[in-house]
Amino acid sequence: MFDKSLGGFLDSPHFVATGARRQIPARVLVLACLLAGAGCAPRRSSEQVPAREHEQAPSHAPSRVEESLTSGRISVVCSPELAGILARERAAFDSLYPDATIEFKEGSSSQAIRALFAAECDLAVISRELDPVERGAAVRGGLELEGYRFARDGVALVVHPGNPVENASLDQVRGIFDGTLKSWNDLGGRAGEIEPVIQAPESDIMAFFSAKVLNGGAIRAAVVYAPSDSGVVAYVKGHPTAVGIVSMAWAEQGVKPLRLASLRGLSYRRPDAETVHEGEYPLARDMNLYVRPKGPPLANGFITFITSREGQVIVRDQGLVPTAVPIRFVRRSPMVGSHR
Repeated sequence: MFDKSLGGFLDSPHFVATGARRQIPARVLVLACLLAGAGCAPRRSSEQVPAREHEQAPSHAPSRVEESLTSGRISVVCSPELAGILARERAAFDSLYPDATIEFKEGSSSQAIRALFAAECDLAVISRELDPVERGAAVRGGLELEGYRFARDGVALVVHPGNPVENASLDQVRGIFDGTLKSWNDLGGRAGEIEPVIQAPESDIMAFFSAKVLNGGAIRAAVVYAPSDSGVVAYVKGHPTAVGIVSMAWAEQGVKPLRLASLRGLSYRRPDAETVHEGEYPLARDMNLYVRPKGPPLANGFITFITSREGQVIVRDQGLVPTAVPIRFVRRSPMVGSHR
């Protein structure tokens, strides 16, 4: 049963915003920041690494716009996986604050962080954490970054809907991709050679998969390459023996996600909002926003919006799990989904 006073989260079958804390619309949040000064910002993640002064990009507007939390110009480099979310966040922010100009282009998470280090962009939107090399480079260069988690995702293994296999442990998944487990018979399925489908090895999702499942090792199985989540899903839908790696947002798009366990003998968990939020799903990752502390104030204003209630509804609508607002779950039947 839902409380209609809670607004945009109510149409979710799995989670809604809690009523324990009063929620403030993004436009009020940003106004409060303006009244209180620049000290209003969302909670930071643990990554903080000593900042080069922001190099102000020249304005192309005929008259200069005031630099504030809701006006001015910033540039953003965004991971391709998050481009859809960022476009929606920007459209919503623009509708509230027409004096803000947010330019963004797609680039890998590594490219986004490099651009931020070099003051070639003001905000990096990435689908992972900073890696040790990046942290070390920031320390050596005397750079300081502020990071904000704004979403979580589950990396799902999807199969053809007609495949009878339901569960797999991470060691079995490792066997599929290192080439030691070749037949669906080995997973309790029908006879047939397993056909792995992956995205580009340099993509963030595959880097995460390699680190988490293959311990940083290489994929040795013969694989089919697809350009994106949608490409992986399209291939798996047309090939009964295929298994693909996609974001949780694509796990129900005409394919079937496998339930995963960290080890054989542990409970198998379905990749959904609840298991990812509760830390039960073994292949969950964080999405992050990074800025330089002395960059333009509009970057922090945009972050405040993305991590506000309104911005987090957009995250939810795009199939990921909000992290910056309190949420609760409508408990499912113990006979279905991840509670089996």
